Amino acid sequence: METEETNKDTIEEGMAIYEYIVDNVGSDSLVMGDMVLKLKRSDMTGQFLASTARFLAAIDRERYEQWIGPLVEATIEKDRDRRYIGSLLEALWGADYKERADELREKDDNFRRIYKRIYTADDAM
Repeated sequence: METEETNKDTIEEGMAIYEYIVDNVGSDSLVMGDMVLKLKRSDMTGQFLASTARFLAAIDRERYEQWIGPLVEATIEKDRDRRYIGSLLEALWGADYKERADELREKDDNFRRIYKRIYTADDAM
């Protein structure tokens, strides 16, 4: 059973990992594979996973693409309350993601999974 102290510790750990990534992005010393694994273990809600995915996409989506996908997948799994996944839609797929939703759902599984959770079947039509 999670205690308030355990929850606070995991939030602090997630924030520390996120800050480390932000402070060291582009550095040869940053081992993204390790950071993604650490975030997956420490972030219970998806908050820092989503923030990291948005940050990396804003910095250099092409360079960090191999890490953005796993971050998004983990965010989808952890964010059961849908508090953070919605922010990924525009940040990763652009302001016009709604207009391109059919195309994006067909070609991107992460987009499809998020869109399906955010918009009900009636909203998506």
